Amino acid sequence: MSRSARVTKKRPWQDIAREAQEYRDASIDKIEPSVPDIPTELPRDVMKIPSEVLEPEEIRITSLPPEELVQLLASGQLTATTVTKAFLRRAGLAQKLVNCVTELLPERSLARAKYLDDYFLEHKRPIGPLHGLPISVKEHIGMEGLRLSAAYVDWWQKVAKEDAHILQIFWLAGAVFHVRTTEPQSMMHLETDSNLYGVTVNPYNSNVSAGGSSGGEGALIALRGSCLGIGSDVGGSIRSPAANNGLYGFKPTAFRVPTDGWGFVMAGADCIDTVVGPLSTSLGGLKLFMNTIISSKPWLSEPAIIPIPWNSSYAITPFQPLKIGVLWHDNVVKPHPPITRALQSVAERLKTLPNVSVVDWQPHLHDEAWAIISSLYFTDGGAEDTAAIAASGEPWRPLTKWIIKENPCVKNLSTGELSYWLEEREAYRKEYAKVWNDTATGQDPLTGEPQGAVDVILCPAGPGVAPAHNTARYWSYTSQWNLLDYPAVVFPVDKVNAGKDCVEEGYKPMSGQDQDNWKLYDPQLFDGLPISLQLVGRRFEDEKVLAVLEYIKDSINLPLVNFP
Repeated sequence: MSRSARVTKKRPWQDIAREAQEYRDASIDKIEPSVPDIPTELPRDVMKIPSEVLEPEEIRITSLPPEELVQLLASGQLTATTVTKAFLRRAGLAQKLVNCVTELLPERSLARAKYLDDYFLEHKRPIGPLHGLPISVKEHIGMEGLRLSAAYVDWWQKVAKEDAHILQIFWLAGAVFHVRTTEPQSMMHLETDSNLYGVTVNPYNSNVSAGGSSGGEGALIALRGSCLGIGSDVGGSIRSPAANNGLYGFKPTAFRVPTDGWGFVMAGADCIDTVVGPLSTSLGGLKLFMNTIISSKPWLSEPAIIPIPWNSSYAITPFQPLKIGVLWHDNVVKPHPPITRALQSVAERLKTLPNVSVVDWQPHLHDEAWAIISSLYFTDGGAEDTAAIAASGEPWRPLTKWIIKENPCVKNLSTGELSYWLEEREAYRKEYAKVWNDTATGQDPLTGEPQGAVDVILCPAGPGVAPAHNTARYWSYTSQWNLLDYPAVVFPVDKVNAGKDCVEEGYKPMSGQDQDNWKLYDPQLFDGLPISLQLVGRRFEDEKVLAVLEYIKDSINLPLVNFP
């Protein structure tokens, strides 16, 4: 037999993708009672469907925010098994509606729930602060014995040898992992689109993006197939899905939350730190996530983590002066009308609070920030991603091609070039710190005393609301803060109103990118979509950012409309 005849024929990538989808569907088929059927033709807005087909008790349980659920579980008013079954069915339904799941874990999660219920019966207390709480997990975060594809067809057969560090912490705290969620090819989209699973769509409107790269988490949590999920963020990958789906999402400062045990190309060699963080139906869920993780002292076993305890008592009082800078636009791309309207609404309400001063934030060279960060995303010129895609023969998805092949900043950097861009990164961070420090000028109009520096920046979470598929090509309203390593939280404010949010006639774009963004605006397409904003703080002021949001939310009654 010739040598060529002995070569194993490579499986077509389509066969592997079919296997992945059949595996996922089989995991849903194991749920009892079975997940309800859905109409062949779905409306573009599927948010109301769960309440029409699930049982009232399932709807009640899955509609609760995580901070209330853990209280009911800790007091024995709900069992872990009951809660897990409800979220499994709702997650399975969410998959049928928006394609957001890589697999459900009914056997694992129900065995875990039974263990927790038995523990509670024996000891008359919960096992930890997350006792019985179902938590969803982005697929590239390793789970022992399960696949770790990171949305590459060639990686479908990769299996995690152990749980990621963050999962180990949550397990000891009593969590139940019931579902894993979709992500895009290359992990570098503000869209969730892969050859393994296809496109994850937005539950408010299937014609627009659920966001990325944690878009499976965003769509799932919006449909209440989970109330608290684990995402990751290197350019907006938590905040984009949170914003697009009307959720709360938090990007912490790097090295506060463990990252050991995830899988993606060049993991550990990235020059822009990817962080792990929460998406949730509530602000309380974000705080629960962060407090649980950091209170476990993860730095004791993952030395890269900064040993800063979580200050759960940090709060803003009505007597505490609060200075908020408003970034209306970044001098490159002006956000669409709904975003500007939401900024105006929040800013005007903040001005009525006696302890709050609102000032305009002047952006500092945000176009240069993108040049720096996009030069540091793929320091090998995209070679590793290219190899991972080529290995299976799968095609390049549109936004993978855009961020790697069509990005003029992507090149294989020599040692000298890499040093140059790292120096540029540090110089820019220093410049931005000075810009922030320089806001400590002027006098208080009431007391005549010097005003302090801005506490937080209120800004867009993107150049518009959830965009049409394959059009999310402007990252700078989120990636800006990754470059600076500033903590940032996204929160829902309002919904698009086509009657109010009209096209701005005669607008003259600030740049070519601005012109491209304004061509995307369509009030009718975006009508009814969530409008979200973002609060940003200085490095390691994570607790402060969440505390300021809590104070703002309670003081001016956000969101301004009801969200499911």
